[in-house]
Amino acid sequence: MTTDHDPTVTEDELEQDLGPSRSQIKRERQALQALAERMVGMPRAELLRLSLSEATWAAIDETPRIKDLRARKRHWKRIANLLEREDMDAVHALLDEADARERAASARHHQLERWRERLIAEEAALGEFIDACPQVDRQHLRHLVRAARRDAEQGRPEAPRKLFRYLREVMDAAAD
Repeated sequence: MTTDHDPTVTEDELEQDLGPSRSQIKRERQALQALAERMVGMPRAELLRLSLSEATWAAIDETPRIKDLRARKRHWKRIANLLEREDMDAVHALLDEADARERAASARHHQLERWRERLIAEEAALGEFIDACPQVDRQHLRHLVRAARRDAEQGRPEAPRKLFRYLREVMDAAAD
């Protein structure tokens, strides 16, 4: 249909009649397949918060037994088709929560790494950490920092790992 035959039809109306392009539909399908892959990788306890249909649950439960790459790709398409019939707002909300938790855990991990590196590299960092976490066992922390500095100079990872684990314990205790 062209606008040459009917001068009252605008181009915007013509585009609305056609709907989304094939490329757009393909992108949406691929996004839904990626969502299906991500959902299957989530813990079942989190997925139980969604009210998924029996067919969707059956497809999710069937996933681990599919080993062939081509069959697995077909399976993602199958789950994506089933997900189209589900409440996608709830699915997106669940995934957003999981993303937020993952970002928070990553930020916490990086914070612990920065503290460990500073404690090994800077003398003043020990006092700053003690000020930030007054419940810390100072003597044990000093011992771990000395050992981590010694092992870092020798290129050994054991003491810096112990220091990291102790910092994580202290920070967890402070958060509770």
